[in-house]
Amino acid sequence: GGPWAPTLKAPAIQDVELPLQVGDTGIFPKTYIYLKEATVEDRGQHETVIPSELPLVQELTSTLREWVVIWHKLYVDNKMTQFRHLQQMTYILIEWRSQILSGTLPKDELAELKKKVTAKIDYGNRILGLDLVVRDDNGNILDPDETSTITLFKSHEMASKRIDERIQEEKALQQNVDLRGQPVFNTTHTYSLYVNFKNFVCNIGEDAELLMSLYDPDQSKLISENYLVRWGSNGMPKEIEKLNNLQAVFTDLSSSDLIRPKISLVCQIVRVGHMELKDGKKHTCGLRRPFGVAVMDITDIIHGKVDDEEKQHFIPFQIAMETYIRQRQLIMSPLMTSHVIGENEPLTSVFNKVIAAKEVNHKGQGLWVSLKLLPGDLAQVQKDFSHLVDRSTAVARKMGFPEIILPGDVRNDIYVTLVQGEFDKGKKKTPKNVEVTMSVHDEEGNLLERAIHPGAGYAGISEYKSVVYYQVKQPCWYETVKVSIAIEEVSRCHLRFTFRHRSSQESRDKSERAFGMAFVKLMNADGTTLQDGKHNLVVYKGDNKKMEDTKFYLSLPGAKVEEEKDGLPGKNLQHLANFTPTKDSTKDSFQIATLICSTKLTQNVDLLGLLNWRSNSQNIAHNLKKLMDVEGGEIVKFLQDTLDALFNIMMEMSENEIYDFLVFDALVFIISLIGDIKFQHFNPVLETYIYKHFSTTLAYMKLTNVLNYYVGNADDSSKTELLFAALKALKYLFRFIVQSRILYLRFYGNSENGDEFNNAIRKLFFSFNVLMDRPLEEAVKIKGAALKYLPSIINDVKLVFDPVELSILFSKFIQSIPDNQLVRQKLNCMTKIVDSDVFKQSECRDALLPLLIDQLSGQLDDNSNKPDHEACSQLLSNILEVLDRKDVGPTTVHIQLIMERLLRRINRTVIGMSRQSPHIGSFVACMTAILRQMDDFHYNHYISTFKTRQDIIDFLMETFIMFKDLIGKNIYASDWMVMNMMQNRKAHVTSSEPLWDNYFHLAVAFLTHESLQLENFSQAKRNKIVKKYGDMRKEIGFKIRDMWYNLGPHKIKFIPSMVGPILEVTLTPEPELRKAAIPIFFDMMQCEFNFSGNRNFHMLENELITKLDQEVEGGRGDEQYKLLLEKLLLEHCRKHTYLSSSGEVFALLVSSLLENLLDYRTIMHDESKENRMSCTVNVLNFYKEKKREDIYIRYLYKLRDLHRDCENFTEAAYTLLLHAELLQWSDKPCTPHLLQRDSCPYSQQELKEKLYQEIICFFDKGKMWEKAIQLSKELADTYENKVFDYEGLSNLLKKRAKFYENIMKAMRPQPEYFAVGYYGMGFPSFLRNKIFIYRGKEYERREDFNMKLLTQFPNAEKMTSTAPPGEEIKSSPNQYVQCFIVKPVMKLPSSYKDKPVPEQILNYYRANEVQQFTYSRPFRKGEKDPENEFATMWIERTTYTTAYTFPGILKWFEVKQITTEEISPLENAIETMELTNEKISNSVQQHAWDRALPVHPLSMLLNGIVDPAVMGGYTNYEKAFFTEKYIQEHPEEQDKIELLKQLIALQMPLLAEGIRIHGEKLTEQLKPLHDRLMTCFKELRKKVEKLYGVITLPPSLTERKQSRSGSVVLPYIMSSTLRRLSVTSVVSTSSTSSDSASSRPGSDGSILEPFLERRTSTASKPEELPIKEDTDNRINKFKRKDWSISKSQRPKSLQLGDSRLTLLQGSSLQQSTPLSPPVITPKTPRTHSFPSLQADGLATANLQSTPPPPPPKSKPYENSNSRNSVEVRKLELTLF
Repeated sequence: GGPWAPTLKAPAIQDVELPLQVGDTGIFPKTYIYLKEATVEDRGQHETVIPSELPLVQELTSTLREWVVIWHKLYVDNKMTQFRHLQQMTYILIEWRSQILSGTLPKDELAELKKKVTAKIDYGNRILGLDLVVRDDNGNILDPDETSTITLFKSHEMASKRIDERIQEEKALQQNVDLRGQPVFNTTHTYSLYVNFKNFVCNIGEDAELLMSLYDPDQSKLISENYLVRWGSNGMPKEIEKLNNLQAVFTDLSSSDLIRPKISLVCQIVRVGHMELKDGKKHTCGLRRPFGVAVMDITDIIHGKVDDEEKQHFIPFQIAMETYIRQRQLIMSPLMTSHVIGENEPLTSVFNKVIAAKEVNHKGQGLWVSLKLLPGDLAQVQKDFSHLVDRSTAVARKMGFPEIILPGDVRNDIYVTLVQGEFDKGKKKTPKNVEVTMSVHDEEGNLLERAIHPGAGYAGISEYKSVVYYQVKQPCWYETVKVSIAIEEVSRCHLRFTFRHRSSQESRDKSERAFGMAFVKLMNADGTTLQDGKHNLVVYKGDNKKMEDTKFYLSLPGAKVEEEKDGLPGKNLQHLANFTPTKDSTKDSFQIATLICSTKLTQNVDLLGLLNWRSNSQNIAHNLKKLMDVEGGEIVKFLQDTLDALFNIMMEMSENEIYDFLVFDALVFIISLIGDIKFQHFNPVLETYIYKHFSTTLAYMKLTNVLNYYVGNADDSSKTELLFAALKALKYLFRFIVQSRILYLRFYGNSENGDEFNNAIRKLFFSFNVLMDRPLEEAVKIKGAALKYLPSIINDVKLVFDPVELSILFSKFIQSIPDNQLVRQKLNCMTKIVDSDVFKQSECRDALLPLLIDQLSGQLDDNSNKPDHEACSQLLSNILEVLDRKDVGPTTVHIQLIMERLLRRINRTVIGMSRQSPHIGSFVACMTAILRQMDDFHYNHYISTFKTRQDIIDFLMETFIMFKDLIGKNIYASDWMVMNMMQNRKAHVTSSEPLWDNYFHLAVAFLTHESLQLENFSQAKRNKIVKKYGDMRKEIGFKIRDMWYNLGPHKIKFIPSMVGPILEVTLTPEPELRKAAIPIFFDMMQCEFNFSGNRNFHMLENELITKLDQEVEGGRGDEQYKLLLEKLLLEHCRKHTYLSSSGEVFALLVSSLLENLLDYRTIMHDESKENRMSCTVNVLNFYKEKKREDIYIRYLYKLRDLHRDCENFTEAAYTLLLHAELLQWSDKPCTPHLLQRDSCPYSQQELKEKLYQEIICFFDKGKMWEKAIQLSKELADTYENKVFDYEGLSNLLKKRAKFYENIMKAMRPQPEYFAVGYYGMGFPSFLRNKIFIYRGKEYERREDFNMKLLTQFPNAEKMTSTAPPGEEIKSSPNQYVQCFIVKPVMKLPSSYKDKPVPEQILNYYRANEVQQFTYSRPFRKGEKDPENEFATMWIERTTYTTAYTFPGILKWFEVKQITTEEISPLENAIETMELTNEKISNSVQQHAWDRALPVHPLSMLLNGIVDPAVMGGYTNYEKAFFTEKYIQEHPEEQDKIELLKQLIALQMPLLAEGIRIHGEKLTEQLKPLHDRLMTCFKELRKKVEKLYGVITLPPSLTERKQSRSGSVVLPYIMSSTLRRLSVTSVVSTSSTSSDSASSRPGSDGSILEPFLERRTSTASKPEELPIKEDTDNRINKFKRKDWSISKSQRPKSLQLGDSRLTLLQGSSLQQSTPLSPPVITPKTPRTHSFPSLQADGLATANLQSTPPPPPPKSKPYENSNSRNSVEVRKLELTLF
């Protein structure tokens, strides 16, 4: 629970007043106050004010208040997308709310809006994780008290589902997925495409017609009618009023059209004018000529992927060239020469070619349109999208019916397509320019006006003229027009086509007459309409007069097929001499295609035959059978007529029984047809027919007889299919039967043959029972169908048959089914019976309920093998739902029946079901419903049914277990608040028997159920719950407390098992409850102390610690709880004599544990992993002290995981080592708590070995090979001497060998150590005013580390000084961070002392296994001498000691001890001097080793020292320390002054050697520099040797120790040794400096750090070179394994013996002094009498304090930042 504040009780009066938001009180102007109508309930302290607005508005208000809190939080958490989403939803709701409040909406719109509002609220609540609101169908919130549990449960389910769909929708919208996936599109079967024609750009210069339609390229066919736009030559629409108002809607698209793989919008452009564009005045006008096409793929729009009605699409235009190429070809586009399209090609292939051509050079010519797909048919679209589609919008229908035909949809369209023709050129030299004129005439030859529609958007015309192709022999027109005529006219009409040659010369054109004609009748002789498809028509030529005379031609065949059929030979036509398909014209042909979309015309002979059955009665049987083959759409059009015909046949032909069967089958066929989704809208038509038009009173007899016959003969396989179909149609069949019976009774009264009908029904049921009882294998399909469809007749049959008897018939029917057959179908059947009207009558229930309960009980029996839970729960909940209604008569007995037989069964079922089962929720709802419907009488009665007390106890145990489980695990989704509350309320009532343990667990589970944790809810929800249900936790909590105290002496049995549950109670954030329950712990302490015999309460203590850990980690508990717990326990303990001391300890222990755990929990969500680690370690230490190994280990692994995630492998290893240390090398099995979280049982040895392997692996990753070796030795000993696992040993040793090799060869950058001080009270207690040392990561720079620190504490201020801060900073409320680099002090293992240890090995100890760190800071004492600042420059050196050694289980440890000391200017000078010497020596040795090193750094170094301006920098020392005055003032420093002089002298031979090597490596450019160096050096040397004596370096340093492999390993030579072994010719100094060094104040292990380095070690070190060069050298070094130094001009005797030198790779690069051959001055005679290094005691005890070297910032050969030099100086000082 979140933090909660204790509420202070104010005087009651304040509670009543409404506080003003702003906090002002006083008088307000009346105009500022708005009085709101409201009613007040429960006046007084807890009153609720209910505004008297619509409940929906109230809900809106509270929803918005709830959302705005979340909205604010989303903003704070920076969740922008969700924030915006919520903002959008909120704005919409606010807008809607004001609309509803305005009260101006008409009723239907208000209802619509309500729906939208509730949908939006529910959707928002779901995505915000708020509660689900349960509503009825009108969107009003259900009141749980008034609604039955089952209804509630179902409504929850429904609501949940609805919202899921809505979420899918929103997602789909966001991802722009297929529109078809959206519910609005799911429920729609018809769509419309809205097209808005914006502009047409094309320089034709003549008028044009644009015909747009939809086209399917895959099938090459046009789908829709044309939409026609007439465009003027002036670039505007012909009808100016249509400007900016050219819109069309293509309707009737079905979902099958939406899934076409491709669909295009095509536009044909026809120009209306001259034959050729260039023709002038005298030429014929008004010809329709082909001009071009434009095509756009609109698949994405149709598929709903693109939905933007604003977007204007450009459809490029494929223009035919202005002049046609004479060979009847036209080129569609200048760039499309490859696609030469002939005028005689079908339009479809033109479209297909254009679609295939990707690039079009349209020169900006084309059309602009915008498109949108709208769900719904025309009426729907006009309603829903009135802003787009209005009355003026042109409507282009689909050529064909939509998917769903609506009953009232009257349509009679005949689509005629002029396909193609072929015309002989006759006497002309070139083919004709044929124009076809089409018109509609009746039998008399009268023209039907305005019957032809060339395209939507224009009224009909009487004559249609086709496009003219210029000199084309076989024109392909492909022009489609629609012919619309009244239905009654169809039979009398025909289409007439006349053909005429058009000339381009106007004068000649006038004289042209029609040269031929063709015609086609719309209705065939047999009354069927013209068939769809292509028709080849006969072209007649001859006399114009006769062409127009219908009497002449109508008697002739219209189509070629008829001509052949009639077989009229040519000579019989002689009397029509002038009007013949003459010999020369037989070549002429003309083809059209027709398609009829009519709701009243049929092209089906059989259907027509049936409708006109009286006129051809001999074919009735044939036509009835054929009806089954008729296409559904045809029948549906004539539904009423067909049904009339069927019943008339049945009644009028009643003497012949065969008709009864045929009519029955036909009726079944029609009913099943209407069940098909395509015709589902005809359901109402069928019902209207039954109840309004159907009038056959005796039909019921015939229908029941046939049905009886079918059911009785079900074993006759020939009848099976018919029977199955009849069963599917049973519902409507019975509607016919019942309606017929009702009409009969209405007509004849009740007296007549009542029994006959009743017996028929009884007989039918009897037949069914016999059928059901047959063995299963047979007729399983029929049985299933019977079970599925039989219940559907109840509500109808009940009207004419005794309901009680009907109920009995049905129960017998169910009983006739063998027990474990068709279980699911049977249960579903019973559910349908329960849903029917009979079950609402009490006396019918008496007949049905025992059977239903029997069946259920058998299903839910423990022994039933596979109960069908879904069907059972469905049935049970439906029964309970009916029983809960107020209008169903008395139900007490029925509830009692259910309770006696099923309560326990349900109980056990729930206990046995898997918690994941989807049906468990509905069983629990049933359980709750039964308990809720039972009243006291039922409870008493129920308890009296148990035989023994044990039975009752068992039952209660089951109930408890069930509820405990229920409450423990959420059965209902967390947002089902009402359902959860219901369930919880029930639990309350039943727990009243003393089954203690379960009782307690149940009660606690109840109390802690998440749906009762009010503090997790928003204010609004909390108020709702408290008002309706109160805080149920309080009541039950007090009950638990009372029960506990009632246990008396039995309490001890419940310790420790009850500690957890009681703890959960006390953790409930309800102060009253806490105060009541915490004393139970004290009671337990007393109880255990008194009864356990040990006079302690360890059981309680251990259990409490374990449980607290689990609970707090799980999110319970808070600061207030800690305080309250401590306070109450202490109060109780102190009052108690013998518990006071141990109790107090216990109370404080628990309190400190809680503090740690709460810290840990808070910080676990912290971004910073460091804080999480610190906290984990605190908790670890607590459990370690308490010896709670189990929890301790758990936290160890948490720490390990944190380290592993941060790649702190070394620290992870140390953490795991803590677990390994708890184990022994023994075969004892591990106690469970020693095991990791996940492992199987090991012995201690196995587990320890497994851990060691993992730790070694971590150490290896962290490059801590020394530690890995140490562990591997311990492990090897076990492998070798205890478990004798030699294979494991060999692997281990191979690994170890690799570790040794890595130590010598692998790169191992050393980490920096940072000291960090956290000052100020702003920091948490574990950091406040403390200093920590942090171990940096490899290569981590201080700047990066600082950044990291400051991001962790964004409000902290970084301190600039490194001095310890004063009090005012430490006590200020702010945060200050101080950070600087410190140097570790090396602790060398004793075994390494006095031995020449290779540098790589030492290297490890410079930065690891360290606990002390130093930091040096320069400062001045006394007056600053302007002449010489050296004399007053002191150094303050601070040493920090940490609590633990590094590395360890954390990357940082607190500093436990700080010491400081001061270093005088002279000592500082000595340090500085030593540093310089070492630098030269190292550089020289480097160059002696490696001839390939670049010489530049050496030049810089030498020049910097010998330059006269610097003169070695000695002048400062001379002025400062070598004066009489200084020696008189500081006589005790005589030795040190001598030492300084000696150091100056030692520099000469080193410089000399350096200059010599510089000379050897000289390049031309450097020559002048070298010469200058030589001269300067001579000057310098003369001066120094005169003042300080001459020193020579011994050659003995070159004695190398042979390593075993024959390679040379040089020990690390320090400058002190150089000096120690050099020969000084100024004898006086060397004698005095023998052993006075030990008395020097600086020799106690403190370490100096030169001031020079401090100054230069900021960002730019003068000697640093680009790192790249460095890496190159490194590579060179690695590669150059053997080289010789014999290039130098040394005498042969000085050449090194063995030229294979192993460079100690890697680490030597980081060394400031790599191992290098000593510098040999040619002057020195070579001798062998020098002592070896060991003899010199070089490695003295002081080595331990040596700090490690710097990280590899500088070059190996530039000792810029030399920690080791410091240590060397330290040594020198000790040695001298």
